[in-house]
Amino acid sequence: MSARIRPEPMTCADFAPYGDVIDTTGAPDKIINQGLCGRYHDRAQMDVSDGRAGVSLFQAELRQLPLTLDMVERHPDGAQTFIPMSEHGFLVIVAPDEGGVPGTPRAFVTAPGQAINYHRGTWHGVLTPLAGPGLFAVVDRIGPGANLQEHWFETPFTIEPDQNATETGVG
Repeated sequence: MSARIRPEPMTCADFAPYGDVIDTTGAPDKIINQGLCGRYHDRAQMDVSDGRAGVSLFQAELRQLPLTLDMVERHPDGAQTFIPMSEHGFLVIVAPDEGGVPGTPRAFVTAPGQAINYHRGTWHGVLTPLAGPGLFAVVDRIGPGANLQEHWFETPFTIEPDQNATETGVG
């Protein structure tokens, strides 16, 4: 029997221990481009050890809830940012580090227009679009060495749909 997890709406405060929510909350930091563009400045901290930050594109297959969560991963040498290239939210699964292994996972659903940045070393699930195949721009560490650790749960978790969801795509 697996433990059950219900996704929560993505908020800056709830996600702060794991990374940054990248969105246009609040007023722009600057108005640029002849007054026609708001700049929301420095919304994520790209922390990498050796190497450099690079931009890649990821094409992820559609997933559906309920979802079995049997593995999480982390990247000890660099932060990792996921920027959806569509107007759909997606599922984000994270877990606190408890002595080198993941603790109890949490699941969040981003709102359309939100992107996320995992802090370096944050345990997280795989890319999980829920409203169609997902194309994402990804900013992460490019460099030598193994920058991937996986943890397989002895007892998987089940991410369940939110019975109250209407617009998130997880209902």
